[in-house]
Amino acid sequence: MATELEELVEFLSSPSPPVKKAAVEIVSGLTGSEEGLQSLSKYSEILLPSLSRLLSESKEVSEPSAQALVNLSQNSELARKMIQMGLIRVAMDMLYKPESCITRLLVMLLVNLTQLDDGVASLLQIEDEKMRGLHIMKLVRSFCRSSGETADDQFEHVGSILVNISKTEDGRKMLLEPKRGLLKQIIRQFDSTNQLRKKGVAGTIRNCSFEAKNQLENILLISEFLWPALLLPVAGSKIYSEEDISKMPPELGSALAIEREPVTDADIRVQTLEAIYLIILQEAGRRAFWSVNGPRILQVGYEYEEDSKVMRAYEQVGSLVCSTLYLSISLDHWLTLLDLRKITLLVLGCLILNQLVEESGGPEESPSEPTKADS
Repeated sequence: MATELEELVEFLSSPSPPVKKAAVEIVSGLTGSEEGLQSLSKYSEILLPSLSRLLSESKEVSEPSAQALVNLSQNSELARKMIQMGLIRVAMDMLYKPESCITRLLVMLLVNLTQLDDGVASLLQIEDEKMRGLHIMKLVRSFCRSSGETADDQFEHVGSILVNISKTEDGRKMLLEPKRGLLKQIIRQFDSTNQLRKKGVAGTIRNCSFEAKNQLENILLISEFLWPALLLPVAGSKIYSEEDISKMPPELGSALAIEREPVTDADIRVQTLEAIYLIILQEAGRRAFWSVNGPRILQVGYEYEEDSKVMRAYEQVGSLVCSTLYLSISLDHWLTLLDLRKITLLVLGCLILNQLVEESGGPEESPSEPTKADS
């Protein structure tokens, strides 16, 4: 004999619109609690396909259905089942239908599904040679064209998807392909006032920087946008001197010649410093860093930094700059290039080199816990 919950799940396929609407609203409400999620997961073989079919119906049905799927996808086993049944393709198809009214929820669903490697592979369309990368190109285009300055930013969570895909080698390689130009488009969103967008961009750059050893040339192709995105968050808020600015490219100098709002999110500052560290591990990366007066910018930023976690990230970069500089020039030449204060700051990094060199870890797994929809 069917339980009440089994009957409820079966009502999702009812030919009666009022019955179906009532059933999906109850299911959506149940997914808002841990107890409800656990109970519903027992019927996932019927529940998930039924909810997926309802995504194409009117808003009063598709919205609670999408909310339920977002909440259910917080469970990694249920998320894996959704990926296996092709829900990423379904979500992408629905996302770009003119009549779709659940854009934000569909993007949130993709965030949760791409926390699994199988989900990343599905979104990248790795197995389909002809269609490979089409989904990502569409999402990046929507991310960059939509406004991040409004309260209802439908595509803001795409930044989190980009962090998720860039944790994999396939994802990083795709984002760095010069012909696609995806990273160049993404980096320009760092100017957004939307902190979720900004954090997603910073995490994506940081993850892509793990390819610096093999793809530094492709990374530096977008230096005009890369260095402002990496250095401005850690440059402090003071106005720089004309002498300092004269040694910077216009895109950096013009920003540092005026008062500006500091980047208050410590995680963003850490991510940009870690990206700088990964880039300057390579000789060509160090040359590029020096060419934009990067060491001076970090020195000023470090002087004003108060967060201990961010300070450690500065010191990690400083230790690398210090050690490579020490190997390349004599102490006498040091004293002609740098004042004692600058040397002191760099040596501070050297003193903790052994402790910090391994702390950059690997590409970030995800920007946050699985996304939950509001019922």
